[in-house]
Amino acid sequence: MVQSYFKHGPTQAFGLVCSGSSNSTYDGKLAYVAALEDVLVWDVKKGQMIAMWHETGHRAEVTCILRSPQKDLFAVGYADGSIRLWSASAESVLTTFNGHKKAVTALAFDERGTRLASGSQDTDLIVWDVVAEAGLFRLRGHRDQITAIRFIASSDTQPSTSIGPAAHLLLTSAKDTFMKLWDLSTQHCIQTVVAHRSEIWTMDVDQEQSLVFTGSGEGELKAWRIDHEALSEGLKETESGEVAKMIHPITTLPLSSRHRVSQITFHPIHPYLAVQSHDRSVEIFRIRTEEEVRKKLARRKKRSKEKKKGKDDDGEVDGLDDDAEIKLADLFTPYLIVRASGKIRSFEFGADDVGHKGGTQLLTALASNALEVHNIPQPTKLKEGTPEATRIFAVDLPGHRTDVRALSLSSDDLLLASASNGSLKIWNMKTTACIRTMDCGYAICSTFLPGDRHIAIGTKSGEILIYDLASSSLIDTIKAHTASVWSLHVRPDEQALVSGSADKDVKFWEFESKDGSSDNTQSGKFLTLVHIRTLKMTDDVLSVRYSPNGKLLAVSLLDSTVKVFYQDTLKFFLSLYGHKLPVLSMDISSDSKLIVTCSADKNVKIWGLDFGDCHKSIFAHDESVMQVAFENNSHYFWTVGKDKMLKYWDGDKFENIQKLEGHHSEVWALAVSHKGNFVVTGSHDKSIRVWEKLDEPLFLEEERERELETLYESGIADALNAPDTTIGGGENGTQASIEATAVTKQTTDTLMAGERIIEALDLADGERAMFREYEEEISRMSADAAIKLQPPPRNPVLAAYDIEPEAWVLRVVEKVQSTALQDALLVLPFGKVVSLMEYLNIWAQKEWNITLVSRIIFFLLKTHHHQIVANRVMRTALIPLRKHLRSALKRQKDTIGYNLVALRYISRRNEADRTAQFYEVDGLDEDAVRAKITEGKKRKRVTLRA
Repeated sequence: MVQSYFKHGPTQAFGLVCSGSSNSTYDGKLAYVAALEDVLVWDVKKGQMIAMWHETGHRAEVTCILRSPQKDLFAVGYADGSIRLWSASAESVLTTFNGHKKAVTALAFDERGTRLASGSQDTDLIVWDVVAEAGLFRLRGHRDQITAIRFIASSDTQPSTSIGPAAHLLLTSAKDTFMKLWDLSTQHCIQTVVAHRSEIWTMDVDQEQSLVFTGSGEGELKAWRIDHEALSEGLKETESGEVAKMIHPITTLPLSSRHRVSQITFHPIHPYLAVQSHDRSVEIFRIRTEEEVRKKLARRKKRSKEKKKGKDDDGEVDGLDDDAEIKLADLFTPYLIVRASGKIRSFEFGADDVGHKGGTQLLTALASNALEVHNIPQPTKLKEGTPEATRIFAVDLPGHRTDVRALSLSSDDLLLASASNGSLKIWNMKTTACIRTMDCGYAICSTFLPGDRHIAIGTKSGEILIYDLASSSLIDTIKAHTASVWSLHVRPDEQALVSGSADKDVKFWEFESKDGSSDNTQSGKFLTLVHIRTLKMTDDVLSVRYSPNGKLLAVSLLDSTVKVFYQDTLKFFLSLYGHKLPVLSMDISSDSKLIVTCSADKNVKIWGLDFGDCHKSIFAHDESVMQVAFENNSHYFWTVGKDKMLKYWDGDKFENIQKLEGHHSEVWALAVSHKGNFVVTGSHDKSIRVWEKLDEPLFLEEERERELETLYESGIADALNAPDTTIGGGENGTQASIEATAVTKQTTDTLMAGERIIEALDLADGERAMFREYEEEISRMSADAAIKLQPPPRNPVLAAYDIEPEAWVLRVVEKVQSTALQDALLVLPFGKVVSLMEYLNIWAQKEWNITLVSRIIFFLLKTHHHQIVANRVMRTALIPLRKHLRSALKRQKDTIGYNLVALRYISRRNEADRTAQFYEVDGLDEDAVRAKITEGKKRKRVTLRA
């Protein structure tokens, strides 16, 4: 009988407010922030999480978030190079774009939200068509990570109308110190600017798209001017024979600090510019108008004139006022500095113009797993001193400021205590809500005390802190040790507690209930610890553990050994040696027969507690194994390590049952539920994750096969994607000459889709060939014999769906995601392409999904052009296809034309009705009414609503 186990699966990550891997987006009310692989939507005023955007099975971290001009749509870039378009209202993925090989670092929508540009660590720039859900082209030229992208509208673009020309220019900056301007119509770089001496970390363009600001790693903030005249004329030679430049340097703006400029943002409505060049603060500049600057200069001149009363230079001053050239530094004046309580990872202005008391809101996402919203007051004319930003909202309670170092579960598995440097939090395991937050020192270990009403915390300073859950207060501080308390464990009879410390002592404590004193917040009786005896060791104590039968005590030392003593007499019983590095954690099985130890040498050893013999040594993790714990009433155990993995083991067969990935940083803490139905892990990435036991059985052979399959498939995909080299990234320094290429990236999904299309073509071809033979046979027979001949049996799949072969192929092709379609078609061998052409002809003839037919045929002709030209057989397939496709497209064009004319007619009629209404109301003549309609849109809307 093959042994089966129960599979464990991730449920959800909690304890996260935001992670520092990505930027954040804020609309004045809701903040959209990255939380490792998810996007969280927070109502910052209430401090509530409104939604979590999570895609099952996807584990890559979010690296970039951008809101589309179509407000419901968000583009989210991930560390694996994929981009997902999320619908905020549906909380689901609409489309997945796969094109980058490394993390997506920059995203930009054009002004209508129909095109999306993405930049990545792989130095490529890809332009995507959001409507057609396909990659348009890949641009190469940068030699390092792209840091910012902006669409630049041509000067003749009319943003208010839908018929104006689209933006054809793209401005990008990268860590290779270059800023590049791309012409999307020709798919080429038309200007490269060496902007800084070190990496460009950020860039932004003002609302008028005339100024560009770039920030470097050396703390420089530079301003550049975009020459729209030169852009409209295109690439032209000047008199000197040089090509006209389109981006010109203006000046360098002074900043208050010389740190790296990590973010520059213009406010979408108000005249503000925000620059972050320091870890904890954002500098706000106010953009003055020329008129304001001239007035200020005039006032300055007037004051200086008054000081020089003896000199009469009125005219000279006035003349200077009028002709003085205004510098850019005069327009951008430092206004105030927003200081946050922690390191700022990113910031964002509130998009909607709804500030607190008339001010402007600024959201800051902190590296300490918190969000803060500051209010920037509006400038006043009164001389009340410098304005100050005030913090109006903060979201910090639902998570720890530092990494989670200790976890412990209550005896009924309903409460979870998590401790970190600075705070102890209590979580409700059913709702995963944080119900208590208490301040503590640097916590290293924790345990619930008998009765689940109190928690003991061991700190780095050697104290044991006891907290009361009901009053959420610290009720006792015991100076237990002179160095870090590494381990605490309650004796199985729940009468005593043992602590192990780096001061080489193991101390034993008994529980005692005391009466609450007047200076204590706790009234009535409260629990405390009384020291009863000490066991001196020769080295630092890293872990202490009682055996469940209460007879033995195991102590792990810094000299890599584990000493086992009799619990009652403290006489020495066994020494377990074999680890090369110290044992960081250990656990004893519930039948007290096995002890499992995990060490910094990446190994886990299973020992017998009767003779101290090592049953098995397993190389368990790729990094130090941080904690180990047995499941109740079994010999199955769990381990966590610095390699971000959680692993499930069989302690009798010494087999790895399951590997669970999910954390994005080293895992410090582990807690196994007393009923054995879930496991909780805490990590350096500040997240706490729950892994539940499912009803699904797991067989070791199947699990190993599945692991090998995923390895094999990812290997194939990597091999197919490998030949592409970036510019300057060729072998022996040779430079790849192609600047614009197609957007392709093979993944396991696209390979599977290609295989499904091949299978459908094989099935349909076989069916059609069989029926063709049957018809030929009938045509050779006499009428009587033909009636007797039975038709061949239909393919069971086609018979089940009651569908024709060509309809079946279309059904399979339609099910392929439009973003993966081109990559799936690349998988097809040329023989299958020829076969697919026949079906395309049938679909065009029957006018089935003409848009899909057109997309496929154009892509295939482009990809297989050389073979098709060299192959005469293709002529017979292509000529009828051209005829049928043309006639189908002509019919569709006529329909669309008819609809457009009808819509224009309705529009004209609507305008005529409005004009008539104006006549009736105001009694104006026609010209005045038309003028009024063009100048006042609000007036029109009011009339319509009425």
